[in-house]
Amino acid sequence: MTSNSSDTSLNMAGDISSIVRVHCPISLPNATFRRQRLPSTDSDTSLVGNDRPPANEFEFTEPGHAKQVLNEFMEARLRNEFCDVILCVDGTKFPAHRVVLAASSPYFKAMFHSRLLEAKQNHVQIKGIDVEMMMLLLEYAYTSKITITRSNCQSLLSAANLLQMLPVKAAACTFLQQHMDASNCLGIHCFAEQHACTDLQNEAKDFVLANFSAVCVNEEFLSLPAPKLIELTSSDNLEIEKEEVLFQAVQRWLEYDAETRSSDFPMVLETIRLPQLSPYFLHDCVELCAIIKNNPHCAQLVEEAKLFHLLPDRRSAHITPRTKPRKSAGSINVIIAVGGEDDKVVLRSVEGFCVKTKVWKTLSCLPFAISKHGLVVSGRNTIYLIGGEFPDGNASSSCWKYDPVLDHWQEVAPLLDPRSELGIAMLDGYVYAVGGWNGACRLDSVERYDPTKNEWSYIEPMRIAVTSPAVVAHEGMLYVTGGAILEDGDGIEQVQRYNPKDNTWTDLAPMLIPRSGAAICALDSCIYVVGGWHASTENTNRVECYHIEENTWEYKSPMKEKRYRPGIAVIDGKIYVLGGEEGWDGYHDSIECYDVEADVWDITAHLPSARSWLGCVPLQIHKSQFVDKS
Repeated sequence: MTSNSSDTSLNMAGDISSIVRVHCPISLPNATFRRQRLPSTDSDTSLVGNDRPPANEFEFTEPGHAKQVLNEFMEARLRNEFCDVILCVDGTKFPAHRVVLAASSPYFKAMFHSRLLEAKQNHVQIKGIDVEMMMLLLEYAYTSKITITRSNCQSLLSAANLLQMLPVKAAACTFLQQHMDASNCLGIHCFAEQHACTDLQNEAKDFVLANFSAVCVNEEFLSLPAPKLIELTSSDNLEIEKEEVLFQAVQRWLEYDAETRSSDFPMVLETIRLPQLSPYFLHDCVELCAIIKNNPHCAQLVEEAKLFHLLPDRRSAHITPRTKPRKSAGSINVIIAVGGEDDKVVLRSVEGFCVKTKVWKTLSCLPFAISKHGLVVSGRNTIYLIGGEFPDGNASSSCWKYDPVLDHWQEVAPLLDPRSELGIAMLDGYVYAVGGWNGACRLDSVERYDPTKNEWSYIEPMRIAVTSPAVVAHEGMLYVTGGAILEDGDGIEQVQRYNPKDNTWTDLAPMLIPRSGAAICALDSCIYVVGGWHASTENTNRVECYHIEENTWEYKSPMKEKRYRPGIAVIDGKIYVLGGEEGWDGYHDSIECYDVEADVWDITAHLPSARSWLGCVPLQIHKSQFVDKS
């Protein structure tokens, strides 16, 4: 029995030795150790006899350890055990542990790592935080929990921002965002701005802009400082049923503290889009406001709005931030492209292009195919199609007008002379048809159409007969540039100006190169002539700018492509050139956009099909008119 017992002991020793060899890492050359899964503790199989040897490493994690440590720190703080710093807030002392504070707050971490006195002091004064907020934040540092309420949210956010406890700051921002309404959104916006809570600041501002009609009747709105009010009222995203609502709100804001705010009111009034007000409201309400009558700058703004309504055909030459409707007005800018030639096929298509979405919409087509026509739009959104050439080559005297609301073409009085390759412009309520080809010869005659009488009449003829001139109206004058005078279509550089007040023509400084079949537009105090046919270089991509006051021309950056008889339109201060002819039987479908300030051309979109000799006009319509109803 003794012998057996001894043998058993020896065997056990051998087993223990083998276990030690398995679990104690030793250095073996060319040995590779892999981490393996441990056998289940529920198994009664021997470690030695198991086919799957145990792993060389075992990582153990206790899920509740971090919480337990925090709880122990919290208990130690409450018992004032192991505390190595005392925070002093308005006479109240809070014992704490530097390591917990530093781990919870970059503010304290920087303080205790610095060479400041606070790094070594036992008592540290904390300013800018009240006692209750310090208590809550300390509790958060030791427990990771905090209770946010309506009454403590803003104070808590300020304190968390100071101590750089970013999770608490983010939680407070979320709480404010969830409790935002028309009565407090302005306060939340300003508060978030002061504490660099960018997301909350932007969300609150968006809420204000989207719910302005409800916001502006609350006390917070009346208490706004002028710079903040200007920031809001100048926004394109301000959603109001009509601009009159904004004027009345600003009027209430002024009357809330008229003595102090009178000096700021002109700057506020600049942000109200007075041209978008009804002319009756302008006359009955705005002009009668005492401060507007007595302030020259305010009176000038009102005069600008009145001229916008009185001179609709000159609106395109006087674009300001106030003439642009807000997004909530539902207006969109479109370019209407009418007719033209597509690979020598004369078109009758009418299409609208939204410059923002770059979407084309098919509109009511022409009653007949037409090319080499004139197209112009009045300040009241009526489009006129004048003359042109039929597919059989005959010149047309037909005239039509298009109503974008009804999507309908209606014939009006015909020209006195049939004209194709004519120039056309809208000047102070009249349509002018200039020069052209009547089927037998070039014309120097000019006709004027009066929409109120539906009749045409001749005015003083030009000094020279031309086809394909580029014609534009600006500030009560008619400008005729270039055109062809010979059978081969070579252009001239002559520029003529017509004054309707005395029915006379005047020669101006000639263009830098001769052109015919160019496109032309007016923008601010300049006239731009683009493309056309130039004798020495055939079609051209060159662009010239005429400075009206100086009577001088200068080159601008050329277009990407050469274009003869393209369409042109001005939208939001940018020039769009559509289609045109590259050379014989070579047509473009591209649309180039010119940034006047940058002097840069870019191809931004394409026509549904390549074409030239098309007519194009800009149009501002309600987005509901541009919805496909098919």
